[in-house]
Amino acid sequence: MIKQRKIELLAPAKNLECGIEAINHGADAVYIGAPKFGARAAAVNSLEDIEALVQHAHLYHARIYVTVNTILKEEELKETEEMIHALYRIGVDALIVQDMGITKLNLPPIPLHASTQMDNRTPEKVKFLWEAGFRQVVLARELSLREIKKIHENCPEVPLEVFVHGALCVSYSGQCYVSQACFGRSANRGECAQFCRLPFSLVDADGKVIVKDKHLLSLKDMNQSDELEQLLDAGASSFKIEGRLKDVSYVKNVTAAYRQKLDAIFARRPEYVRASSGTCNFEFKPQLDKSFSRGFTHYFLHRRDKEIFSFDTPKSLGEEMGTVKEIRGNYLTVAGLKSFNNGDGVCYIDEQGRLQGFRINRVDSNKLYPQEMPRIKPRTTLYRNFDQEFERVLSRKSAERKIAVRMLLADHHFGFSLTLTDEDDNSFTITLLREKEPARTPQTDNLKTQLSKLGNTPFAAKDIEISFTDNWFLPASVLADFRRQAIDRLITARRINYRQELSVWKPTNHAFPQTTLTYLGNVMNTRAASFYQEHGVQQVGAAYEKEAVEDAVLMFCKHCLRYSMGWCPIHQRVRSPYKEPYYLVSNDGKRFRLEFDCKNCQMKVKVAQ
Repeated sequence: MIKQRKIELLAPAKNLECGIEAINHGADAVYIGAPKFGARAAAVNSLEDIEALVQHAHLYHARIYVTVNTILKEEELKETEEMIHALYRIGVDALIVQDMGITKLNLPPIPLHASTQMDNRTPEKVKFLWEAGFRQVVLARELSLREIKKIHENCPEVPLEVFVHGALCVSYSGQCYVSQACFGRSANRGECAQFCRLPFSLVDADGKVIVKDKHLLSLKDMNQSDELEQLLDAGASSFKIEGRLKDVSYVKNVTAAYRQKLDAIFARRPEYVRASSGTCNFEFKPQLDKSFSRGFTHYFLHRRDKEIFSFDTPKSLGEEMGTVKEIRGNYLTVAGLKSFNNGDGVCYIDEQGRLQGFRINRVDSNKLYPQEMPRIKPRTTLYRNFDQEFERVLSRKSAERKIAVRMLLADHHFGFSLTLTDEDDNSFTITLLREKEPARTPQTDNLKTQLSKLGNTPFAAKDIEISFTDNWFLPASVLADFRRQAIDRLITARRINYRQELSVWKPTNHAFPQTTLTYLGNVMNTRAASFYQEHGVQQVGAAYEKEAVEDAVLMFCKHCLRYSMGWCPIHQRVRSPYKEPYYLVSNDGKRFRLEFDCKNCQMKVKVAQ
């Protein structure tokens, strides 16, 4: 008997529409912002919308996780507690949280998941969180395959959630304070000012400019679509797509792409099974490079390399299409294998290294007629960052998700019965009291045809059996009403039989991996401090947002500019021609000192003194 592990595809939702489409396009779970206190302040949702999403998801036995993953002020705790009870009452499956103060509230039996904002990157931390009561742990994006496997081997019972697609924060999540320091907008409070996407110049200790006006902290977007099987074998159970600020077409396309990838793996690896019900049929071909991206990277999954950064632009490049062949009066010709559409958006990097773009008015074979002719040179690479035709397809209904159902129509002494059994073995039988009437012609095919008309219901007939003792006649209108009643009852049965996980939070006192917490612990309130003290932490510092720390490290980055320039003394063994320390200088004159911690393979960013 093969031991099976349920695997979850976890998609983002900015709002109800995105959440419903994530489910329709194959998500096993969706994470969505709460009415307050989520790490994306611009993506909040009403309780009514979250409840509607819960109802839709649970029909497919998919789950809804709500983000309550900011650090909380003392005066916000009571409101947070009331909100959590409201979320539990509407059927939310789990909360993704950062602030340990939440664990000290009067909580309903709702599971808590440990947000990546908790900086989860060691077996010791993951084990601690599991023993404290967290039911799933979201790992840091920077972890390698080897590190994920080590955590799984040390904590085999813990469901591990890993990011597989989308935007990358250059600092370890939960360990970035530069937005708060520079703009008074805390990333740990859901108000990140996107400091890492700004342009900077890199200068050395003597003031020599090494690089001028580049996006030196901007990373490409993660894409692990070809690494899913390795991640499964390393121990990952939940595959998370980033994007709670992305639009609905992004959610549709990316969710569908990963659904197809995972289903192909499950078809040949029976030890892995999907975590929800239904099969998706798509009206389009999912293509990841057609949705927002700054170019793709595996980040640090296998090794450190130079393919992680996007210094020229923090904006979407899209898919590479070809190169400019020649420029004529009002058009340009392109050499490439892909075709453009009227209305496409095109971009390119100009000779100064800046992103430029234009909209195509008309396409004639390999000739592009822009709305306005760009200043562009031959042999320039062109990217399509808006595919008019692809977006048009996605603007309509682009997927159906159907639950397989078996149907048995039988006769009995008082009339007929119809039994429906779905793929999760939910079953319901209804009876029709009706006098039997012999048919003049064979009815089996006609009855099957009528029963298979499941239309806009969430079901698709997998097998239909007619078990009659004679060739009985049933009018189409009677059979349609009979079928509708049975489907309604089956939907009710699925909702009733949905198993919502319950988890009662119990006090614990096992030792936290550290005995001292600085501002890096993000402790904003007394209840969070109390939690750590009860778990052996002797000194608990205040959060940076509460009490600024002089000469604090504002960003902890696995991304290293010394490595990016080719001067890493460990990996490249090349001496830099410039004098350290190096500084990042923003366009408004702010200076940030770079420190390199080679022992831990990190770059640290501090305000220059």
